[in-house]
Amino acid sequence: MLFHKKKHEIVKKTKGQIVREYLSRAFFITLGAFITAAALETFLLPNNIIDGGVIGLSMMLHYITKWNLGLLIFCINIPFILLALRKLGYKFVIQTVFANAMLAIATNILNGFKVTEDLILSAVFGGIILGFGVGLILRNNASLDGTEMVSITISKKLKIISVGELLMFINLFIYTGAGFLLGWDRALYSILTYYIASKVIDAVLEGLDKSKSVRIVSDYHRELGDAIMKELDISVTYLRALGGYSRQEKIITYCVVNKFEIAKLKDLVHSIDPKAFIVTEDVHEVEGVRVKKRTH
Repeated sequence: MLFHKKKHEIVKKTKGQIVREYLSRAFFITLGAFITAAALETFLLPNNIIDGGVIGLSMMLHYITKWNLGLLIFCINIPFILLALRKLGYKFVIQTVFANAMLAIATNILNGFKVTEDLILSAVFGGIILGFGVGLILRNNASLDGTEMVSITISKKLKIISVGELLMFINLFIYTGAGFLLGWDRALYSILTYYIASKVIDAVLEGLDKSKSVRIVSDYHRELGDAIMKELDISVTYLRALGGYSRQEKIITYCVVNKFEIAKLKDLVHSIDPKAFIVTEDVHEVEGVRVKKRTH
């Protein structure tokens, strides 16, 4: 038989592992909060440039009232967090409250520092640093923006509008308000910051070292699999498939390689079967053991 059923035991984490996991998460959430605060207090706030969502709304209120920015972000986020409690779970909510508390502390510590008065530099580097900090927090299962949580909840209930469309609608009002309050040039710089931050957040969440999943259709699947395991030292999986035109059973050779190995993989495949059909896709995150080739 080609496939064998194996009984696997679920490996439970020890108390020590759980504690280390929580401590690690708390450390990175705190680090992300301080990085976010550095962007807000040293680049954006002194130059009247805002972010989107709750942070942007809090920044505008800070300009009007001069109240503490960290406290405003924390207080405005609370009702959003409570609304999302049932959908997102207690663990996420507790970590989100912790992240917002750390941000409030960090903004007070870093208050009064200013790196540059150049608006382009402030928008660009403020966006990069902000995106890295927020991305680090999101990667560790917490959030600083209550509007995202509410958008997820509303989108699931209505099912006629996406989370992205809701966020865009909310931010449209925020940046329009920023235009009237701070000037339209500051609103445009704020949009630039938001765009840069969103791209950096994506990079942090997806990882800079993207892998590629590869599917190879060839009559020489056994030779290809052996060569890939030998030359690249990575495992392969064979998948059954049915040819659409030929109606004949095919075996697809599947593997995951990093972006530096993809060219070598293609050369290897074409050296064995020049007519092989190769499909590659981006893989943003890979978990699990990279099985090595067994030696006999």
